Amino acid sequence: MISPSLLCSLIFLLVVQAAAVAVDRLLSEEDLTGLYSLRASLGIRSRAWPRKTDPCSNWTGVACRSGRVVELNLTGLHRTRLGRLNPRFAIDGVRNLTALERFVGAGFQLPGPIPDWLGSGFSPSFSVLVLNSAAVSGYIPYSLGGATGLRVISLSANSITGNIPPTLGDIAKLSSLDLSGNLLSSSIPPELAALRNLSFLNLSSNLLSGTIPPSFGMLSELKILALAGNSLEGAVPSQLGKLSKLESLDLSSNTLAGVLPEAFFSGASNLRSVNLSRNYFIGVLPNSTWLLSELELFDVSSNNLTGVFPELVPANMTATGEVFNISSNLYYGLLSSGMWLFLHRFRAVDLSNNYLEGSEPFDIKRRNALLGSNCFHDSMNQRSLAVCENFYKERARPFEGSVPPDPSKGVPKSDTKSSHKWRYILAGVLGGCGVLIAASILFLCCLKRSKNRSTNQGESPKDRELPSSSKHLVSSPGIIGESFTYEQIAQATSDFRRMNLIKQGHSGNFYLGILKKNVSVVVKRVDVLTMRREAYLVELDLFAKDLNGKLVPFIGHCLEKENEKFLVYKFMPHGDLSMALHRQPMLEEDGLQSLDWITRLKIATGVAEALCFLHHECNPPLVHRDIQSSSILLDDKFEVRLGSLSDVCAQDGDNHPNVITRILRRSQTPEQGTSGSSATCAFDIYGLGKVMLELITGKFGISSSNDLMDTEWLDRTLPYININEKDLISKIIDPTLMVDDDLLEEVWAMAVMARCCLNPKPHKRPLARHLLKALHNPLRVVRDESFSGSGPLRSSSSHSSWIGAFLGGWLHSSSEILSVSGQLGRDQNILQAGGARSHGSLEDHSFSRTRASREVFPEPNGTSTEVDE
Repeated sequence: MISPSLLCSLIFLLVVQAAAVAVDRLLSEEDLTGLYSLRASLGIRSRAWPRKTDPCSNWTGVACRSGRVVELNLTGLHRTRLGRLNPRFAIDGVRNLTALERFVGAGFQLPGPIPDWLGSGFSPSFSVLVLNSAAVSGYIPYSLGGATGLRVISLSANSITGNIPPTLGDIAKLSSLDLSGNLLSSSIPPELAALRNLSFLNLSSNLLSGTIPPSFGMLSELKILALAGNSLEGAVPSQLGKLSKLESLDLSSNTLAGVLPEAFFSGASNLRSVNLSRNYFIGVLPNSTWLLSELELFDVSSNNLTGVFPELVPANMTATGEVFNISSNLYYGLLSSGMWLFLHRFRAVDLSNNYLEGSEPFDIKRRNALLGSNCFHDSMNQRSLAVCENFYKERARPFEGSVPPDPSKGVPKSDTKSSHKWRYILAGVLGGCGVLIAASILFLCCLKRSKNRSTNQGESPKDRELPSSSKHLVSSPGIIGESFTYEQIAQATSDFRRMNLIKQGHSGNFYLGILKKNVSVVVKRVDVLTMRREAYLVELDLFAKDLNGKLVPFIGHCLEKENEKFLVYKFMPHGDLSMALHRQPMLEEDGLQSLDWITRLKIATGVAEALCFLHHECNPPLVHRDIQSSSILLDDKFEVRLGSLSDVCAQDGDNHPNVITRILRRSQTPEQGTSGSSATCAFDIYGLGKVMLELITGKFGISSSNDLMDTEWLDRTLPYININEKDLISKIIDPTLMVDDDLLEEVWAMAVMARCCLNPKPHKRPLARHLLKALHNPLRVVRDESFSGSGPLRSSSSHSSWIGAFLGGWLHSSSEILSVSGQLGRDQNILQAGGARSHGSLEDHSFSRTRASREVFPEPNGTSTEVDE
């Protein structure tokens, strides 16, 4: 018999469950009408929004409370075939959802402008609007400022034009505003300073101009401020130093100038990330810089900062940082022991392209540090003694670069155990060198016989000979292209005014120019005193050989000035790949659209053709060393023309090193590994892999960066690339890319190629010629039954063929593809924030562990190729 108390409890539970069911069901006819209107106008598949079912409990992305729709999330939903043919920003049905609080359309294609009614069509409880990567175009309506309940606005990675409405400053509750990655222009409205609850503001990667509003100093809750990648000018307001809660500041890639305020960082003691790179700042860093005890990333590279570093650095700088980058500035003088200890706390340090003198501490060499193009004595890759002496003479300072520094001023010596350890390592290396010398003599003898044989067959070994990394002289530069006077160059670029500046590269600044007869050109201005002198000579040598038409068309030069050299190239109508992929202008009524798949495949094939020529047709093989989206230029027919040629050099040794080479490479310092092993063809292949991944995913800048966030992005993305599972690729494909099932298979095939190129072991990456054949017939990569995992692996159809060589890293002796847990990015040291050749860091640790020959290259840590749908 049931007791009365137990009976009451059961009745209570039944009532609660019935109430819960009632809450989960949609009770509003108005909401139901709105949802079915959206279902029709957006073309949502019935699998996600099935008819004759309750939307609150059965429709994906629909959330209800008290019988009303409170959240609509379109992310991950798919349109019907008819809906994909004509996608539109047709969300009028949302107007019926008067209780809506959150509208999320991230990654769901909504091409067209934001409707004017969006700011006034919701209740005051409407708090979240997320439409990033949704192909939105047109203007941001001023009426959006009427949605006074909004706390989050995210419209990033779209094609929105016009200016930022000052009415957004009326949304008092707004805490997060992200308008990055659009085409917004004009100045930043100072009215945004009224958003006193704002903690996140990202306006980066737009076309904004003017100055940074000083009133931003009143945004007392601001934690993240990102204004990078615009055309902002003027000085940085000192008021920004009052933002006590600021944790991340990114003002990089603008035209900001002047001296940084002395108290700039004094009030922002919580700063963890500071990026002021690629601007025109002058003077010295504020003393308050060294008080940032929580600093993890500090990048002021590519400015005109100068001076000497402080003797003493506060002792509270104990936390471990990630990146410290002051490269490409005008710093000079000795670095004190306190400064070296300060740098020692960062995992990656870049001091290159300055005028620092003295000696390199042994400990800093062992770390991931870039110290080239300075005035350190007894060090490799430094400026010439004449350049250093002239620099110090102009500043009336004594230059002690040729005098050994006082040992007491260096970093303390390592302990006895460490010394003994290095003695053993040195003995092992010297022993190995003896074996290597003997092997080298044998190799040279064989090489001599080979050359004699090829000469007898009528092939001259000098037919394709090009400059090596140690030979950069041009015999007759006057005959290479047209010779211009400095006056002609200055007139073409309007005296190098800032409006003509296209970008600042690591080998010089690029300006848009107009020659006579309205011929558009690009002029590279090379400062011989601050850049590597041989950089422009490398390019002249390459153009003198008149390669196969895959390089950027060279027009001429101006070499008459002693300290400045100018190279003139043909203007590329579609710019570089990063511009064309993310900002291709179309007809105005169509908004801005991304490249179609056929064009993307054509671009990848063009890069492979260029590398195939450099790697396999030139003698010795040439390495580009800067393969990324910004170095891939596109003509009017989207044909690839390779730029960024100043780092091209001959390959260092064998592209497939033997066991002795691998052992020796383990003992290299990070800097040696970067400068040495980066000069391999496999280094270029890794860069091409990242470019192909950028073409597939639309991820901006992935090919030009190796910072922590992008490494983590690779860890998350690579598990979706599986040679046995095509459907997974749809989860990482660029949301702006429209492909049918047939083209999706090609996307899948290119993704497999990209992953092969990203093998952390250079000797397991495919050759350029194998990549080129695979790109010419991408479907064979995934359709060849010998590699599908179902058929037997026959030597005649696998390793002996190009596809076998290409997919060798995927193969297992039992014909199955393994999912091996491993580490792809997190074990790699970070090189430099936004550095042009940062993907080379994977070379440093490529042979850090011996693995079984049956093992394929690893999956990212903690993941597998089986990913939930």
